[in-house]
Amino acid sequence: MFDIQEIRSQFTILNQQVNGKPLVYLDNAATSQKPNSVLEVWNKYYTELNANVHRGIHTLSQLATEEMELSRRKVQKFINAKHDFEVIFTKGTTEGLNLIAYILTQKLKKDDEIIISYLEHHSNIVPWQLLCERTGAKLRVIPIDENGILQLDYLDQYLSEKTKVVSVNQVSNALGIVNPIEEIIAKTRKNSDAYIVIDGAQSAPHFTIDVQKMDCDFFVFSGHKMYAPMGTGILYGKQEILEDLPPFHGGGEMIATCSFDGTTYAGLPFKYEAGTPNVGGNIALGAAIDFIGKVGQSTIQNHENALLEYAQRQLLEIENLKVYGEKANRTGVVSFNLEGTGISSDVGMILDKMGIAVRTGHHCTQPIMDFFNIAGTVRASFAIYNTFEEIDSLVEGVKKAQRMLS
Repeated sequence: MFDIQEIRSQFTILNQQVNGKPLVYLDNAATSQKPNSVLEVWNKYYTELNANVHRGIHTLSQLATEEMELSRRKVQKFINAKHDFEVIFTKGTTEGLNLIAYILTQKLKKDDEIIISYLEHHSNIVPWQLLCERTGAKLRVIPIDENGILQLDYLDQYLSEKTKVVSVNQVSNALGIVNPIEEIIAKTRKNSDAYIVIDGAQSAPHFTIDVQKMDCDFFVFSGHKMYAPMGTGILYGKQEILEDLPPFHGGGEMIATCSFDGTTYAGLPFKYEAGTPNVGGNIALGAAIDFIGKVGQSTIQNHENALLEYAQRQLLEIENLKVYGEKANRTGVVSFNLEGTGISSDVGMILDKMGIAVRTGHHCTQPIMDFFNIAGTVRASFAIYNTFEEIDSLVEGVKKAQRMLS
């Protein structure tokens, strides 16, 4: 048990009205709101510690460096990485995936194969397509069934000595489906020497992550979906792999020595952190992890799963409403349409007039929408501060939209 009102009191933004109605924020898969404790840490950096890190002997620089490296160690513990230097600060999941796809260029050749799935966000599709264009490799896609569940028999067929990369998300941002990552990794390890990349953008906010137990080679996620500021993210990579691969960006911080005759690179993690980092955001990411730890990851997971179960049950009582992935194992998201009432954005605009924030459209997952032969869905997504009363408001709003659009 936990005090939901005490939790909500930590999020000042939730106290406002939108279009004359109390804000019901159900767009957490796009970005979560930030607790006051995170905003205070972010503000403290810029009002008390603002200095560049790792490069100065003066006090502010040293203090800022200590705080950012403390945050790195918090991330290490949060995902159970073996070493803190396996934790690379990025500006988000998209940059992390692009970084990996770029540094793997020299490891692939013509007719090698990259396996992804139908459930991927565009940021876990396009970088691999670009890698295929650079190298002549081929992209293979694990299909889904009518419930949105991956058909892993195809993974068994696809895996071979040609497979060099397997990259899948742990949770679908569009449908909330939890993919069987452990099974995917076990199959891949048994049948190939491929690099395994896990997109954790939608899993890190919702349940415990253990990259060592998972045995992935790379794991990426964004801070802004788990109560931290935008422009923050993490790339985890196994030490031996990161040391073997080339840098992504060149510039300050990532060099050991630099001359016109040549450059040698810094050790991990700095080899992949060229330029001035988002120091304030990275420190605030550590504060977001503190917030999650204080509430408790099991508490967050249980509450959000209860919200999801309640929302789906209530929504499915509405005639002609379809939930996508209804029978799949899901977390944090219910994605639906009112059949026969036009496009999802019409529903979203009506809900907005009632103060209810949801996401509509294809959610940067056009292949999923093409599979279901739809233009998009209405997506409600949950966080620790959401309530059952807000679900009731959503359901009433959807009923009103149905009456208006029918």
